[in-house]
Amino acid sequence: MSLQRERPLILALLLILTAASWALLIWQSTTAEMMDMSLTMDMEAGLFLGLWTVMMVAMMFPATTPINLAFVQAQYERSNRKHAFVPILIFVGAYLLIWTLFGGLAYLGANAASELARSVPWLMLNASRIGGGVLILAGLYQFTPFKRACLTTCCKPQQFMFERWRDGRIGALHMGLSHGFACLGANWLLCILLFPLGIMNWAAMLVLTVVIFAERVFPQAVRIAQVVGLALILYGIFMIVMPAAHSM
Repeated sequence: MSLQRERPLILALLLILTAASWALLIWQSTTAEMMDMSLTMDMEAGLFLGLWTVMMVAMMFPATTPINLAFVQAQYERSNRKHAFVPILIFVGAYLLIWTLFGGLAYLGANAASELARSVPWLMLNASRIGGGVLILAGLYQFTPFKRACLTTCCKPQQFMFERWRDGRIGALHMGLSHGFACLGANWLLCILLFPLGIMNWAAMLVLTVVIFAERVFPQAVRIAQVVGLALILYGIFMIVMPAAHSM
C-alpha cells in the first residue's frame, strides 16, 4: 500500500479512537455524581487505569497527530518495509504505555492522599486551598528548563525523527517509549490537575486538551506554556485567598 493511501487510513483510525474516547468520557461523567467523591472516586485499579488510558487517548491524540504522521512518512522514507500500519500501532501503543504506567503511580498517590485526608479533618476543610497550591506548582513547572526541554522534543516531529529514528518494530517501540517519556515530562503535572479539578470532569479535560494541543502544535510553544503557567498561578492564588468560591 502506498503512503498516499495508508496515511489517510491511519489518520482516520486515530481520529475515530479519539472521538470514541471523548464520547465514552462524556457518557461516564454523567454517572460521576453517583460515585464517591474521593480523588479516584473509589474506583478499582483496573477501572481507573482503563478510564485513564481512555482519557490519554482523548487528550493526547490530537496533539500527537503531527508526530504520528511524521512517523508514518519516515517509515516509508527510511524503512526497507514499505508499510507503516503495524509500526505506527507499536509507536502509539508504546506512547500510551508510558502514560498508563504514570496513571498507575498517580492512582496510588491519589488513594494515599484520600486516605490521609479522611484521617486529618484539616485537609478536608482546606481542600480548595490545597488544590490552589497544586495549581500554583503546576504553573511554576511551566517555567522550568526541564519542561522547556521536554516540550521542545515533543513539538518538533521532524527533528525527533532525524535524531531518534530506529528501524523495525523494535525501533518503533523504542521511539514510542522515548516520545512518551518526553511528553510525560512536558505534561505530567497538567494531567495531575485532573485530580483536584475532578477526575471525570470532562470540561477540565477539554481545557487541558486545548492547552496541550496549543503547546505542541502552534509556534512559540514555550511562550504559550508560560502564559498557561501564569494563568494557573493566578487561579491558584485565587483559590487560596477565596476558597469558598470554589467547591472541591
